Amino acid sequence: MREIEGGVCAPKGFRAGGIRCGIKASSSKRDLALILADTPCTAAAVFTTNRVKAASVLVSREHLAQGICRAVIANSGNANACTGSEGLAAARRMAALAGRVFAFPAEQVAVASTGVIGVPLPIAAIEGGMDDLAASLTADASGHEAALEAIMTTDTRKKGGALETEIGGAAVRFGGMVKGSGMIHPNMATMLGFITTDAAISRELLDRALRRSVARSFNRLTVDGDTSTNDMVLVMASGAAGNPPIEKEGAGYEAFVEALETLCVKLTRAMARDGEGASRLLTVTVRGAVDEAAAEALAKSVASSSLVKTACFGADANWGRVLCALGYAGVSFDPEKVAVRFASAAGDILVCRKGAPVPFSEEKARKILLEEEIEIRIDLETSSGGLGGPGEAVVWGCDLTYDYVKINGDYRT
Repeated sequence: MREIEGGVCAPKGFRAGGIRCGIKASSSKRDLALILADTPCTAAAVFTTNRVKAASVLVSREHLAQGICRAVIANSGNANACTGSEGLAAARRMAALAGRVFAFPAEQVAVASTGVIGVPLPIAAIEGGMDDLAASLTADASGHEAALEAIMTTDTRKKGGALETEIGGAAVRFGGMVKGSGMIHPNMATMLGFITTDAAISRELLDRALRRSVARSFNRLTVDGDTSTNDMVLVMASGAAGNPPIEKEGAGYEAFVEALETLCVKLTRAMARDGEGASRLLTVTVRGAVDEAAAEALAKSVASSSLVKTACFGADANWGRVLCALGYAGVSFDPEKVAVRFASAAGDILVCRKGAPVPFSEEKARKILLEEEIEIRIDLETSSGGLGGPGEAVVWGCDLTYDYVKINGDYRT
């Protein structure tokens, strides 16, 4: 497996592009994106678990029910959520516009929106930009970059990637892009994620692979405890790589999942690093839990703790907040058999053993926590000093800074 260039355009059979159509008159950035497949693709998607769902989620879920997708059209600057029947009609119109331009059924188009909730979507602006959007499509990295810019909102960094692996003797490629910076919390975060691959794979196994990969990546990401109305991760498989079709579990399927999960984790880490106002990427690793689910719940509790996050911002080795967050995770463990370490490129340091303090250098701990990427390593030990169980999980997040409040205090106005 190796990283390559091109993003969503790296796999065979895909083009992408993006333009500014003026959804937000005050913005000069691109705000309308399209990813187009040369032929109908096998597709799978996961959506927000929020009971309040944007019109784009409702339409895309309906269109993707049969597992076929040819294109995804996405806008930023407006979430088209909580906009009633008018919003639903606008989302359907977005799909119809893309289908009309490229002469295929609207039901083969997925729709995505991101931005302010509760404001009518200016569908006329999108309709007026369709010709320019079609003209912007390319099969190289520039198309990926343009589409990626068009889906960004408060993001400060572009988040994309591509990789190539071998499946059944054929070179298979995966490309992806995500947007997401705030209102991010499992399960499914405020994110739009679009993944392309030229693998040949059945719809059932593609769906299974996506859910497995999302469970260990995007669903282990937290920024601020809010789960959005618009979340969506879509994968399209063109089948153009020429690999033996993956129609049952086995070596080919496992290779596919490994590549997909690797890409999803890369994109997840990028979103954590670009959390609204964040200055540090936070990785929480729990080992020794009774099973993976217990380890995940414990790690999520620590990563989402406002007190842990603010301590990381202040480079304060306040390990007591870590134990506190473990304690309200709703998972059984022995607090008197917990060890905590802080680690980064500057080194690592043990700060707690058997649920109690150990002597450590505050100066060294601060140096470790001042790095841009830091890790909290938690071991649930047995009385003999070994690990308590086979469960292990990694969760990603970020620190909580003054800038988060600044960004969200006047987000709408």
